[in-house]
Amino acid sequence: MSAWTRSSRTDRIAAEIRSLARPLTRRSDLDGLVDRVRDARFVCIGEASHGTSEFYRWRALLSRRLIEEHGYRWIGVEGDWPDCWRINRWVRGEADVDLDALGLLAHFERWPTWMWANHDVADFLTWLRSFNLSRPAADRVGFYGLDVYSLWDSLWEIMTWLETHEPDALPAAMRAWQCFLPFGEDPHRYARSTRLVPVTCESDVVGLLVEVRRRSRARLQDEEMLDVVQNAEVVVGAEHYYRTMVRGDRESWNIRDRHMVDTIERVAAHAGPQSKGLVWEHNTHVGDARATDMSRAGMVNVGQLLRERQPGGSVALVGFASHRGTVLAASSWGAPEEAFVVPEAQSGTLEALLHETVGEPAVFVFPDDRSGPWLSSWLGHRAIGVVYNPHHETGNYVPTRIGARYDALLWLERTSALHPLHHEPTPTEPELETEPTGF
Repeated sequence: MSAWTRSSRTDRIAAEIRSLARPLTRRSDLDGLVDRVRDARFVCIGEASHGTSEFYRWRALLSRRLIEEHGYRWIGVEGDWPDCWRINRWVRGEADVDLDALGLLAHFERWPTWMWANHDVADFLTWLRSFNLSRPAADRVGFYGLDVYSLWDSLWEIMTWLETHEPDALPAAMRAWQCFLPFGEDPHRYARSTRLVPVTCESDVVGLLVEVRRRSRARLQDEEMLDVVQNAEVVVGAEHYYRTMVRGDRESWNIRDRHMVDTIERVAAHAGPQSKGLVWEHNTHVGDARATDMSRAGMVNVGQLLRERQPGGSVALVGFASHRGTVLAASSWGAPEEAFVVPEAQSGTLEALLHETVGEPAVFVFPDDRSGPWLSSWLGHRAIGVVYNPHHETGNYVPTRIGARYDALLWLERTSALHPLHHEPTPTEPELETEPTGF
């Protein structure tokens, strides 16, 4: 391509960016985005890192508007079901009424706790509880964890519930518990053992799920039964996930994201056919994988699967991006959190292009026709996970066609690290790295 042709294309890309950019400085600047997504049944709102305050705050503002103005009635997040179930009951005014949001979030123990135990989340949950308590119980907004990690916690929740309500079903739960017992509540020890000896707990956890489903079939609209059934689904999903992950198989990513989409659809069905919900996850889960190099590696994600499973127009995907600032992350898996400096975006990336062309916070709502030179171009798009090394920036950029990956993008020039509620404790349940750190 000649220098003149490259210059001409760059000019056309810049012109398209400027034509779509709208200021993003106050709540009312979200009007166009709210109008664009308000009729979707599922609005998935991403984040370019798990440790950036502005991503959390703008996501909360967008969510508040969709809840207040357009009747969205549940939020599904990239968190464990048992931990988020406790939040769900608190924001509905059903449990832990003696605690404020800071006290509630102090109970988060799984690393990285800062994803949820931070001041921005506490502020949103305080607002959500106040909003809920001003409404009838049936109209209150739920808060649910979508993730697959909580094998032991979910199994314990099932056993506790069965002991009280269905004691004759306890044998099925005990078989699963006893199968895992030799591994000391360490899912990785269990998973590694299956590589050496081809004996697994799969049949026991599937048997438990079948038993729970059978006993809950007539009461699926009951919030308590949703909790029991979902914990059983998590146990089955977690057993499969950990067993696959220790093989170094990328299929573990697909198992996790399929589990999260199944959970989204289960929560939506529980809320009713007319219900609308919000999904909070990292861009790497929210943005359609088919518009990234993940697809070439055989990986799927939440945004792709929802678009494939749901009718046209019922899913809206919103991404985030920023140019520079600070971010809360760790230098290695399980290490204490620290605030890292995020360097200016690398030349030629999406972030560098937006900085050079716009240079200030902006919101982009993509038109139906996304064949323009910017929306159809392949550009590196930064993704920072919970583990971060700013000296290895190249590995943090995901090749992306922005117009196919999202329906809208929130752009921020300079961002700042989250403020955690407490410092990271030593992990009590070891985890192998699973979060997105770039592909």
